[in-house]
Amino acid sequence: MNLWKECAELDQTGESFVMITMTGARGSAPQDPGAKMLVTKAGLYTGTVGGGKVEMAAIKKAQELLETTNHHPPETHTWNLQKDIGMSCGGEVTFVFETFKSSHWPIVIFGAGHVAQALTRILSQLNCQVTCVDSREEWINKLEGVKGIHHVTPKELVKTFNPKSFFLCMTMGHAHDVPILLEIAKHAPDCPYVGVIGSEVKGIKIKKELSDLGVEKSFLSKLRVPIGLPIGSNHPYEIAISISAELLQERDKNFT
Repeated sequence: MNLWKECAELDQTGESFVMITMTGARGSAPQDPGAKMLVTKAGLYTGTVGGGKVEMAAIKKAQELLETTNHHPPETHTWNLQKDIGMSCGGEVTFVFETFKSSHWPIVIFGAGHVAQALTRILSQLNCQVTCVDSREEWINKLEGVKGIHHVTPKELVKTFNPKSFFLCMTMGHAHDVPILLEIAKHAPDCPYVGVIGSEVKGIKIKKELSDLGVEKSFLSKLRVPIGLPIGSNHPYEIAISISAELLQERDKNFT
């Protein structure tokens, strides 16, 4: 197995996991030291430390670690296969359990203009998964450190994203925002965050138009226009910092 590739894939999807490594064996043991496996909340993901009862015990221990919200430093456990595990062989094994808790924080940004370019560069340094969508390929090509998607009609992609994502509209203007917001209201009415860059006047117009299109009041009441904390100037990076700060505030409310 390509262990590090599997770890990277789990991290990218925001899946917490435990890496279990057999570091010692005495007597009759089902595997050699160095054997590894990855365990998620659902159970064995890949690899093996010997199968049978000892592997089941290791998986159970890993799942217990994942069930708690606390951060766990690496733990070492030595088990006698007869006394502790109930196996017939009389060996002894030592495992190290390393817990990797992922903060699954998906952020979807529609629009890759100047402020979005600054925002994505800031967010790329945080523990989140950012996707930026734009109909302009030249702007998508300027993105750094995040996933960029070029699509002629961005609204068609809304249904492909996690409905628990943070959604931001930073498109070329009102006419582009409304169709995307309408799709978000249909696909992800309970999303933890949805907002549009712009002014309060723009927000009034957008909410009126969405209301006329049948969007529920519960969605409109949480739609933020403008986005960002009331700090800084109109410099793209200062706006991006104010938006990042607001996103962090909402992340802490929803994920802690």
